[in-house]
Amino acid sequence: MSEPPGPPDRPDGSGAGSREGKPEGKQHEARDADETGGRGPEAGLFGPDSVTWRLHAEPLMGVAALRAFLLMGLHPVAMTAFDDYWRHRDLWDRVRRVTEYTAVTTFGDTTEAMLAASRVRAIHARVNGVLPTGVGYSAEDPQLLAWVHSCLIASFLEVTTRGGLVLSGAEQDAYIEEQVRAAMLVGLEPDEVPHDRVALQDYFRVIKPALECVPAARHLAARFVALPRPTRLAVATGHRPDWAGVAGIAFAALPPWGRRLYALPELPGAAGLTDAATTVGLRALRAWLRGAQAVAPAGREEPGVPALREESRLKAAPRRSEP
Repeated sequence: MSEPPGPPDRPDGSGAGSREGKPEGKQHEARDADETGGRGPEAGLFGPDSVTWRLHAEPLMGVAALRAFLLMGLHPVAMTAFDDYWRHRDLWDRVRRVTEYTAVTTFGDTTEAMLAASRVRAIHARVNGVLPTGVGYSAEDPQLLAWVHSCLIASFLEVTTRGGLVLSGAEQDAYIEEQVRAAMLVGLEPDEVPHDRVALQDYFRVIKPALECVPAARHLAARFVALPRPTRLAVATGHRPDWAGVAGIAFAALPPWGRRLYALPELPGAAGLTDAATTVGLRALRAWLRGAQAVAPAGREEPGVPALREESRLKAAPRRSEP
């Protein structure tokens, strides 16, 4: 992960609140309040005042999901699990599923979020196998789940802020803290994931020595940045971005150490951009997508840019002007 800018503006305020001392008849109600921040189930896991709603309504979430996917591939166990389970499945479908899940767990009510998470956990229960070393693996492994979670939140935060979303240091920390609830949905404990930027940086610093680019990951990344736009996603006017280029900019948005691990020579187009050019490209793409979202026909969204409810988008709109 490219390091989030600056030190945190506040210390980590995380911690599981105790339910001791609550009357027995109120324990279920207290649990619901704890899991939704006291908002009630209809407000969902985060609510319209959260940083999560604001960030996840960004048009660059699709690019961020692509970047997260490429980052995940640098974990040999994660790549093996992906290759075993998704080998014969559409690559873009995998990205679409991730972003749709994120949209439902963000903007849906608590019941919708819980149901979506239960389906993901059911898939994880079926994903297991044996590594080339002979060691068994399972997608339910907390260390693997924590890797996926950290790749997602790091990529969502990195791509949207580089693309022009204005978040203070405290807001970035608040987003990471809010996402602990998303981690709990898939079976993680709060102390198994980062709660602020410093902890997220430390997580990647500690895990980096264990990362490597196995041949399957390099092959997948090479296909990823060269894939043509899926024809089913083209609109009649043809005024849509080239998604091979968008996948390329997602690759360029990886941290420098991640791009070095992939070691892809002579990358074409956007995939070969410098860090500075990538930031400029993300800002330009964000502006383009904002305009496209306003005129795109219903149901014709590109991969990773889910059709969020208009009500949710308006509620999540920034309260101050942005570049």
